[in-house]
Amino acid sequence: MNILVALAAVGGLFVVGMLGGVGGLGWIFGVIIPSLALLLFVGGMIAKVLGWSKSAVPFRSPTSCGQQKTLDWIPHSRLENPHTPLQAVGRMALEVFFFRSLLRNTKAELVEGRRLVYRTDHLLWLAGMLMHWSFLIIILRHFRLMTNPVPGFVTFIENVDGFLEIGLPAVFITTLTFLLGVSILLYRRLTNPQVRYISLIGDYFPLLLMLGIGLSGVWMRHLDKVDIAGVKELMVGLFHFAPVVPDGISPVFYGHLFLVSVLLAYFPFSKLTHMAGVFLSPTRNMANNNRAVRHVNPWDYPVKLHTYEEYEDELREKMVGAGIPVDKPLEKE
Repeated sequence: MNILVALAAVGGLFVVGMLGGVGGLGWIFGVIIPSLALLLFVGGMIAKVLGWSKSAVPFRSPTSCGQQKTLDWIPHSRLENPHTPLQAVGRMALEVFFFRSLLRNTKAELVEGRRLVYRTDHLLWLAGMLMHWSFLIIILRHFRLMTNPVPGFVTFIENVDGFLEIGLPAVFITTLTFLLGVSILLYRRLTNPQVRYISLIGDYFPLLLMLGIGLSGVWMRHLDKVDIAGVKELMVGLFHFAPVVPDGISPVFYGHLFLVSVLLAYFPFSKLTHMAGVFLSPTRNMANNNRAVRHVNPWDYPVKLHTYEEYEDELREKMVGAGIPVDKPLEKE
């Protein structure tokens, strides 16, 4: 049921965007909505990060699975269990660029009805790598539509991405890998009983939204053949604060652009913020040196201590009367 609601929402949003292109609302769906969505994305992410940065982290709590630094003759796992800030940076690099913790992910299955078996779940890691890296390259490729002249690195990426030269226009490799990665993640949510049981609309919606963006992009490039010159004129004007809306742009483009705008606006308020949150995660970005260094919570408020000596001075007479031994004898009057 949740996936049907999410699917209907994405389909409805795409239709709304297309109707905006057909109904002569190009300025609204081509300029105003994308601009507001971009502002909401930037402002929302800044507010999110600032909120996280103000959260108290009183203790060091890095999650690690390697040998902590100890005696010299015991091998230390520097990247799995970092002891210095530089080693923590190396661990973060593995996490950000190669999804190291996801690579080590395991899944539990009942075999023959009784036996519980743990296995690696490399398919989830592979799908995540395909989706995230392909999405990044696709975004960089789209700089061709936003800049004039086109930067050299964009042309280089396009040449490498389309080197197979399949079809005309050429099919980009990252287009296929992006759709494959998103499809695997969606398939996993639908077929894995445990994952499907806990999946909400907010889990299906971003996957279907990205799938809709990818499929509508393929539609424009290989089926509808939109006026790419008009699209570039609109996008260059939008990103240079001189908006112009050319005539004759396909409604499919406005549907595609509206889905992108929805993704931007939705991003800061969804689970997708893990893109920035991973850098502020205390389980990932700290060195595990609790045995070597004493860490004091900087947010601790001053506490008036009541020592045993003060306690005994106040109650010495009663302690002696009750037969409780004291450090200092009761002074005789």
